[in-house]
Amino acid sequence: MSDGGGAERSRADLEAEWLELTRGILPGLARSRVWPVRADHCFQRILLDAIVGRVWYDAVAGRPAYRCIDGGLLARAVALGREIVEGRADLAALNRQSLAWRRARKGSPTRSVTPDLVRSPLGRGGCV
Repeated sequence: MSDGGGAERSRADLEAEWLELTRGILPGLARSRVWPVRADHCFQRILLDAIVGRVWYDAVAGRPAYRCIDGGLLARAVALGREIVEGRADLAALNRQSLAWRRARKGSPTRSVTPDLVRSPLGRGGCV
């Protein structure tokens, strides 16, 4: 996997960036951007659900998810987090889709409100 500059990124680097984005940067921007969520775990939910295309805990076999998810999917989640920071991805729409998947999983009637926000093959993660 590449960081866009041609250099390989280690798993530790991806995990560190994930934590920095979801625990620091995104929550820090939430108030000024008037986002629907502010807590770190909400940003993690939104990003992971978007990347796997469903409720993340149906696709990632282990906890914590960022340590157990496939490295390519983690890189995509980090990239999506950066797109949100840069204003190139719609956090509110991603949140609505995540919540819709969760309502559907619980059996509530719902529809996909934001189809094709993130096109990804479903992958099963797992701790090594």
